[in-house]
Amino acid sequence: MHGGGINAYFKYRIDAAYFLFCHKKIRYIIVSGDNREKNYNEPKMMKKELIKKGIPSHLIYEDFYGISTLYSIIRVHKIFHQNKFTIISQKFHNERAIFIGNCLGLDVIGFNAKSLSFDSKIQLREIFARIKALWDIVLSFQDK
Repeated sequence: MHGGGINAYFKYRIDAAYFLFCHKKIRYIIVSGDNREKNYNEPKMMKKELIKKGIPSHLIYEDFYGISTLYSIIRVHKIFHQNKFTIISQKFHNERAIFIGNCLGLDVIGFNAKSLSFDSKIQLREIFARIKALWDIVLSFQDK
C-alpha cells in the first residue's frame, strides 16, 4: 500500500503465486505493476515477497510498465513473448483480465486468489475498470 503496509489483495496474490509454483503449475512468474512514484514500486515489492517465500529470483521477471491490466497483458505478449499464460488475481480482476486477453487473441486463464468480503470501494472501482477495458478494446480494434 502507499505508505508501506501490505494490503490483503497483494498478500493473497503472492500466496496464490507461491502455491501454484510449489505445485508445479507455473515455472516462471512475471510481476507486473505500477512504479511511477519514488516510494511505490509494485513489481519490486512482489518479487521481494516471492523471494522471501523461497522462489528463486531468476524465475521472477519484473515488468515495471504494467500501469494497467491492459498494458500488463499486452506486455506479457509483446515483451515476454507469451501467448498462453495464467493471471493470478482475485476473481473480479481475473474476469476482466481474461476478457482482455481473449479479445487480444491470447490463451489466458485465471487463478483466483483468496478475496476479501464485500468491499464497496473495490466493487465501484471495478465497474469503471470494466467500462474502461471495454472502451480500450474497442479503440484497439479501430487501430487495426
